[in-house]
Amino acid sequence: MSKKVLITGSAGLIGSESVKFFCEKDFEVTGIDNDMRSQFFGAEASTKWNSDLLSKSYSSYKHVSMDIRDQKEMTGLFEKEGFDLIIHCAAQPSHDWAAKDPFTDFTVNANGTLNVLENYRKHSPDAVFIFTSTNKVYGDTPNTLPLIEQETRYELPADHPFYNGIDETMSIDNSKHSLFGVSKAAADLLVQEYGKYFGLRTAVFRGGCLTGPAHSGTELHGFLAYLVKCIITGRKYTIYGYKGKQVRDNIHSYDLVNAFYNVYLHPRKGEVYNMGGSRHSNVSMLEAIRKIEELTGKKANIEYAENNRIGDHIWYISDVSKFKKHYPDWSFKYDIDMILEEECEHGHF
Repeated sequence: MSKKVLITGSAGLIGSESVKFFCEKDFEVTGIDNDMRSQFFGAEASTKWNSDLLSKSYSSYKHVSMDIRDQKEMTGLFEKEGFDLIIHCAAQPSHDWAAKDPFTDFTVNANGTLNVLENYRKHSPDAVFIFTSTNKVYGDTPNTLPLIEQETRYELPADHPFYNGIDETMSIDNSKHSLFGVSKAAADLLVQEYGKYFGLRTAVFRGGCLTGPAHSGTELHGFLAYLVKCIITGRKYTIYGYKGKQVRDNIHSYDLVNAFYNVYLHPRKGEVYNMGGSRHSNVSMLEAIRKIEELTGKKANIEYAENNRIGDHIWYISDVSKFKKHYPDWSFKYDIDMILEEECEHGHF
């Protein structure tokens, strides 16, 4: 009998990559997505195109339009279906947006996660539960690192303990997170607690920049996808602060979902992993613009705003060594150049 997986936020970037990955491994996949992304960011960010495509492409995929905050509907689903794996991606994903509507942000990210966890504990406690958290749980603490300004990027001294990336020992306490960072931190701790307190098989992934061609990029969320979209279509792109030298590590959605699969095969309880492109795949804003211009032959229409986004990281590279130590069979398939080439060729514009 085929295994069953539940994926929340199944039409988003990581959710849809998970649907493809597990359908192709002959799982029965149930996806929950009510296209709240279009409510958050407008029609251009709608994921409906993606849920339609998944339903058409995979006979083993069942799409459910449901709000993860709805206790009655979620309980009904869990009572009807027993799951072997739960991948929880549904979220309000933008720190700028969260400040406009803190109640919605917190109820989706924190209460919604609690609702999924409780149903998991009561109805599918033998399953593996994977949560997509965020590096924003560290707030602006990364900005206290002794960064050096270089020609195209900020960089850490080579002898700094975090030179190879920020690991899970960084404190999530006493920093400015954005309200989004707080709601995700609450969810992150809940998922850990269901592992450590209840002994369930949960894992938390604190993502850096997650990317791939299925990203419905928009100004407030999806940096690389939106940047590529702007350069290809000639739309103006605004850089917010730090002279465009802010650095992000980027991980392809396939590499992240493959990490989920490794956890599913050998689960642990209440583990937390920083997960991003690491030193293998990172780029500054200026470097990304230059690379995309070269790939597309188009000149970027760039505007610079002096003020950075509140709590935005100047430099963030993830140290993935803890995950690699626990799961030595996993490795990256994509680097930053491969990610950008694919985005320019196959991105959703």
